[in-house]
Amino acid sequence: MAKLRVSIVGGSGYTGGELLRLLLAHPEVEVVQVTSERLASKFVHRVHPNLRRKTQLQFSPLSELREVDLLFLCLPHGGAMRRIADFMKLAPKVIDLSADFRLQDQIAYRKWYGVEHPAPDLLSSFVYGIPELHRQEMRSAQFVSSAGCNATATILALYPLVKAGLVLKGNVVVEVKAGSSEAGAEGNDGSHHPVRANCVRSFMPTGHRHTAEVYQELALSSELAVHMSATAIDMVRGILATSHVFLDRSVTEKQIWQCYREYYGEEPFIRLVKEAQGNYRYPEPKLLWGTNYCDIGFELDPDSGRLVVISAIDNLMKGAAGQAVQAMNIMSGYPETSALEFSGLHPI
Repeated sequence: MAKLRVSIVGGSGYTGGELLRLLLAHPEVEVVQVTSERLASKFVHRVHPNLRRKTQLQFSPLSELREVDLLFLCLPHGGAMRRIADFMKLAPKVIDLSADFRLQDQIAYRKWYGVEHPAPDLLSSFVYGIPELHRQEMRSAQFVSSAGCNATATILALYPLVKAGLVLKGNVVVEVKAGSSEAGAEGNDGSHHPVRANCVRSFMPTGHRHTAEVYQELALSSELAVHMSATAIDMVRGILATSHVFLDRSVTEKQIWQCYREYYGEEPFIRLVKEAQGNYRYPEPKLLWGTNYCDIGFELDPDSGRLVVISAIDNLMKGAAGQAVQAMNIMSGYPETSALEFSGLHPI
């Protein structure tokens, strides 16, 4: 069978580089083009040195973009939605890694991003890009919007608890510690562009835009409020999200285990991590560098009913490029784990 022909629009940033690395190793994919306005005609390994001798691809300008089977959009926030009609003419399937089509409600988009969406009629056309929640929709989807990295770690941690009705109405507090690569790399327009919008600040105590994705995907009502803070720490890759929830009834840790296993027991990229002893009793983001896993652990305080859930991902993988390739595999009927089976390194 012919390989799936794909191109990457905006491939000079960290996410574009990770995406290219994965796709070059995919047995069913041919990478046709990678675009960058500033670096047009330069070899991609000039900015992605790990790909030296892996490919002789050179960056192309957008004006030379050709038709393919699937387009990955890694443009700065706002870049995809302004040109989405042009991109849709070039490929029947599109996966957007920016924040442009994550929110399906234009009022919510205006609230969290402060501008009117230029293509509101298309918001409902994009499937939100967490496969564990939307696998069925992805199988027949033409368009997918990859989830935010902090949102991914938070949603995957809380989804089983919320769906099982275990969370007490009130407040959920989420503290995210993130590596510096969330701020992106030098973009194809010469600027620094986070494809994960709103991640460039070293400390964001309130108003994190990924909170909107949490509300949307967990279908939260006004009776359950999410409060997210994000802090950059001395680490290049990785996210560690610590979520504090109060349970609406008395449960044991065994029952919490059962809850997570009910929702995630067959998931290839979610692992429950809760050891009684050893150096890695809870999720550790450094162990996930380069992998598409989300590790989830928890600790229950039986006296207060507070449950602390710890989730970890590589923000450039499960929070960006890896999750996009996982979506592509589902959309194309390939094994979901294709090109995503790296298990990480130890020691680190």
